[in-house]
Amino acid sequence: MQTSLSQSPATAATTITCGSRSSYLLPFGHSKPVNLKFCGLRREALGFFSLSSSCSRRVQNHLPSRKHSKRVAASAADNGSPPKSFDYDLIIIGAGVGGHGAALHAVEKGLITAIIEGDVVGGTCVNRGCVPSKALLAVSGRMRELQSEHHMKALGLQVSAAGYDRQGVADHANNLALKIRSNLTNSMKALGVDILTGVGAILGPQEVKYGKAGSPDNIVTAKDIIIATGSVPFVPKGIEVDGKTVITSDHALKLEHVPDWIAIVGSGYIGLEFSDVYTALGSEVTFIEALDQLMPGFDPEIGKLAQRVLINTRKIDYHTGVFATKITPAKDGKPVSIELIDAKTKEPKDTLEVDAALTATGRAPFTNGLGLKNINVETQRGFIPVDERMRVIDANGNLVPHLYCIGDANGKMMLAHAASAQGISVVEQVTGRDHVLNHLSIPAACFTHPEISMVGLTEPQAREKAECEGFEISVTKTSFRANTKALAENEGEGLAKLIYRPDNGEILGVHIFGLHTADLIHEASNAIALGTRIQDIKFAVHAHPTLSEVLDELFKSAKVHAHDFSPVSEPVAV
Repeated sequence: MQTSLSQSPATAATTITCGSRSSYLLPFGHSKPVNLKFCGLRREALGFFSLSSSCSRRVQNHLPSRKHSKRVAASAADNGSPPKSFDYDLIIIGAGVGGHGAALHAVEKGLITAIIEGDVVGGTCVNRGCVPSKALLAVSGRMRELQSEHHMKALGLQVSAAGYDRQGVADHANNLALKIRSNLTNSMKALGVDILTGVGAILGPQEVKYGKAGSPDNIVTAKDIIIATGSVPFVPKGIEVDGKTVITSDHALKLEHVPDWIAIVGSGYIGLEFSDVYTALGSEVTFIEALDQLMPGFDPEIGKLAQRVLINTRKIDYHTGVFATKITPAKDGKPVSIELIDAKTKEPKDTLEVDAALTATGRAPFTNGLGLKNINVETQRGFIPVDERMRVIDANGNLVPHLYCIGDANGKMMLAHAASAQGISVVEQVTGRDHVLNHLSIPAACFTHPEISMVGLTEPQAREKAECEGFEISVTKTSFRANTKALAENEGEGLAKLIYRPDNGEILGVHIFGLHTADLIHEASNAIALGTRIQDIKFAVHAHPTLSEVLDELFKSAKVHAHDFSPVSEPVAV
């Protein structure tokens, strides 16, 4: 993998062909490591689960074996051969958010299900990503508010100097991860999902082995198999990680140290969130970005506003258009050393000396050791190739029967809630209902203060699509400064942006920067998912005064020419 492509999040790698051109890139359809770590947990993650009639017969967490009283018979219609019995209807390799979501939906559909986990339940999201990072960001948000004398004075509040206990903050993040992990485990056990402990690998069609290092492998069979092994932090060549002064996001979430000065390599989602945490806790931050602008991947207009608020007003400086070709950890009294070169000319540019460095250059798929050669599957830059229904494709371009891959391992959209949605989509398919997930309807968010959220296409992407397909687009915007609730909170800094087709009212993209936008974006994402047109959603009623009225005003400000009820275009499956 080229370092030039790895030091900032690439938000698109899936191509839509327009005539002889194939340059249009969909958002978040990644084919290389990207800076996305967001979480979409089902309600069972919070401990709210119940037994359904279809699974109450398996409330025990059975020991893994091939002795189920009820064997699973594959239909002879599948391949024209006699029925074959299996240990399970469905085996899922990986117990992260994607695997968990698929397992719960499978049980709901009456499938005998097992999930294989070689580490801990919850995967990256719960243990090393979304969950602990949001705990740290909750702390940084409160610290930032308490430290803002102007903000407090505007509300009529007087607060003495705010402080924090580093270990207490770290414990808050760790305890939250432990709680969510326990809830996920309990929900699966209560619903009768077998949790098989060990590293899983595919032996052949519909056959999986698993086991711990140094112990004999166990072999189980299933009618269908889902790979959901997730991802790991990507560390570019030349960066020496010691886990203390040169760290990845996994290390940073433990908050073992708050350095006076930290360099963050990559200014995407991961880098932005950690800059929010570190500056709130007193650190100075230097961004190192390979591209010519900070915050690549965001809609340019939203990114420009966010940079003014999230970076320019804080103790943050930055270097753009440069690569960190070598990072050496601090030792023998010497600071961390970072060698920079020009991204275009590759000439030496500068050398930085800082207290610590965080590599926030995205994540790489965790697909090694899965036994893919046994089924003639070759990864593409580590990602497992799949079609729009998450069916695995082998080296000859053929579908591998009864094998699926979801989440970060397939690289389509590296978000935890996207993995869960893909898993549910697969379960729908294996239980007889064809389902294709519209990835353009899946929202994403960056949990800075204020937050950034988005769904669908950016304005440049929408304009290229319009040119390709021969239609016009329009853009409308609304400000948080006109929202009563935002003003009451003294948080009027923010902007909402709608990109749409004026001819038929189709929503192409919505981007929001401001207070609680990670919650606001779902009205837009659901509208895209359901094919709701602007001329219809204009009639929706929003409570007053609420932040949701930002979107109410946004949709009402759109000018749609069509007044008929012609359907919008079909969803795009990337």
